[in-house]
Amino acid sequence: MAENETLTFTGVAADGTPLTAVYLAQTAADAALGLIFAGDELPRIVHWGRPLADPKTLLAAYDALKPQRVSGALDETAWPSVLPTQAESWIGEPRVVLRRDGIELFPKFTVTDVQAEGVVAASLDAATADQYTDVAGHARTTGPVRVPGVSVTARDEEQGLGIEWRLELLPGGLARQKAIVTNLFGGDQPALEVGKIELGFPVPEIAGEILTTTGHHLRERSPQRQPLTVGRFEKPQLAGRPDFDASLLLTAGVPGFGFEHGEAYSVHVGWSGNSVLSAERLPYTQGVIGGGELLLGGEVTLAAQGEGESSYETPWLFGSFGDGLNEIAARFHAYVRSRHPRLFAKGRPVILNTWEAVYFQHDFDTLKALADKAAASGVERFVVDDGWFGSRRDDTSGLGDWQIAQEVWPDGPKSLKALADYVHGKDMQFGLWFEPEMVNPDSDVAREHPDWILAPTAGRLPMQGRSQQVLDLTNPEAFEYIFNAMDALVGELGIDYIKWDHNKLVTEAASRRSGRPAVHAQTLAVYEIFKGLKTGHPGLEIESCSSGGGRVDLGILEYADRIWASDCVDPVERADIQRYTSLLVPPAMMGEHVGASPAHSTQRATSQELRMAMAFFGHMGIEWNLLKEPEDALAKLAVWVAEFKKHRDWFAIDTCVHADANDPAVRLDGMVMPSRDAAIYRFTQLATGQTYPAAPVRLPGLDPDRTYRVSPLDPSLDLTGLANGQSTLGWWNEDGVVMTGEALDRYGIRPPSLHPQQAVLLKAVALS
Repeated sequence: MAENETLTFTGVAADGTPLTAVYLAQTAADAALGLIFAGDELPRIVHWGRPLADPKTLLAAYDALKPQRVSGALDETAWPSVLPTQAESWIGEPRVVLRRDGIELFPKFTVTDVQAEGVVAASLDAATADQYTDVAGHARTTGPVRVPGVSVTARDEEQGLGIEWRLELLPGGLARQKAIVTNLFGGDQPALEVGKIELGFPVPEIAGEILTTTGHHLRERSPQRQPLTVGRFEKPQLAGRPDFDASLLLTAGVPGFGFEHGEAYSVHVGWSGNSVLSAERLPYTQGVIGGGELLLGGEVTLAAQGEGESSYETPWLFGSFGDGLNEIAARFHAYVRSRHPRLFAKGRPVILNTWEAVYFQHDFDTLKALADKAAASGVERFVVDDGWFGSRRDDTSGLGDWQIAQEVWPDGPKSLKALADYVHGKDMQFGLWFEPEMVNPDSDVAREHPDWILAPTAGRLPMQGRSQQVLDLTNPEAFEYIFNAMDALVGELGIDYIKWDHNKLVTEAASRRSGRPAVHAQTLAVYEIFKGLKTGHPGLEIESCSSGGGRVDLGILEYADRIWASDCVDPVERADIQRYTSLLVPPAMMGEHVGASPAHSTQRATSQELRMAMAFFGHMGIEWNLLKEPEDALAKLAVWVAEFKKHRDWFAIDTCVHADANDPAVRLDGMVMPSRDAAIYRFTQLATGQTYPAAPVRLPGLDPDRTYRVSPLDPSLDLTGLANGQSTLGWWNEDGVVMTGEALDRYGIRPPSLHPQQAVLLKAVALS
């Protein structure tokens, strides 16, 4: 069997219906999908999981799975296709919502063409396309890649509707699907309004539990579980962004599934605007998990053929499966890495961000002195946060006036350029904060261009947030102003890195220019600015920050090089924020910063060791006023930064794993080399535990047939002040202990008995 392939088989069902089966396989990724076409109906997904031993048997799935007619129902019992409608007896939540003149349409699609010879997946953006060899010695080439896939064209001629549905199975085993809706009518026929296209993947009957996350500012990604019952569970996001409460994944699996084990299936909508994730069961069906973009009335209206835009393309709906969440996450990580090959060719540079160091109190001498401390601590990228422009001395004014503040920088561009040059002279990259989509009403741009602000009426603005409103980037003049201002500053100052923030919920988002809701077009405009800046300035990196973790999705991660997981850098809170964000985002693309104690967001005091250990696996940074810290703290910081640099090249491509534990007070997270030659794990004691001292923890991800030496990572060797054990822990020394990978995964190893809110790092290195 080929490593990746698309196979087609034809046959006839027991009732005489002509059948076509399409089988997609990525053998190296241990993933496959199977579709059945019955006559001219839309296909059904009948297999999603490991590759089949004999793909030809896929044809039998039609007779094996088709439900019987039952009393009290329609002549055909619901068996959802990839786009179920009432014409095929779907009576659940409408998944295809189309209208003309405000009148609901009830489509019945007839398949007219199937292309199933593999498809060309979207190529990487030109700004990041290159060739490289990663630290494991694997040569990688970017650009168009042919992957197993299928493209299906279907029509409803009477109602003038066309659908193209695409399914791809990507090299890491991640599946994705999208649909393109076309208005087939021409002439003076009414326009076609798209209300919703919600795609989905079926899950087996055994998948009886749902895992999602909830949250709010400073506490993103908090897990929650409930049964997958008959009915509908959904997580809609209508703030113009995924928002803090967004569930990056909706996962359905066997009850009690965890990180290490348990059959489970996940979906994610790759879109940075309004969206929904859902899980739904009818009394007649198994569960379907999926989602799509949420469109407001009149937001997407398709003109007649030849009269304007006549097609709408949905975001990708991504699907992953695995034996536990670790495997599910690994498939997402493989995809994200493929979109940013340059980032993963080597480890990420250590960042210092000035926000919690100085807030709005900018001046050249202070920032120059902070840059000196940063460089001495091993920092390689110095980022100046909010406060450098316009009248922005606090968060009430100046936002949107992207001109360097004379009050802060008396020589304007020369002053800030002098700081950028000084930073570059210290062998650090220079970064700058922007919030391009937002504006303070108290700003020159708002006073001069009130029509550039999204608003429901000409006389009323939406409710403010952080003294802000949202700029209408669907207005070409506003778009040009923002892009040109950023583009010019990147060139003038030699900016290497942009921290792109987004601090207001996008509500009542209507364009005064078009008179229509604008979230869809606004999202596309943001993507265009990202693309334009990166194309015009090769090597420029952009971070997606949205009051912390308010915009984390595969739509923005097509372009963004890093996400800011949360404005909360309290390491106790970060333990789960980072853990559940890593279900979608590779740690190397997550900003994980060492902050002050007490933490600015929670006032919780924590040890420097915990703060540094919690930032160790991700894109390490510092959110801390080093000018106020004693020399011993700075020396300790430099030791940890140096240790991070020893391992970061591997962290960029390592497999991220999390262990399951019955005790809610402990966490075990790790990064395992692709070769499984070595791994580094973090044991965290968040609170006093149920077991005292802590029970042995399993080390997942190692080769069960190899032997490993397990020992403390150097900065964690000294437990003074961290531990409460009254006798020696036998293996906690430089020599460690030698065990097999099987024993470490099955029985585990006992960690040190730590005080609450402490963490240590340990390594496992293969001896054979």
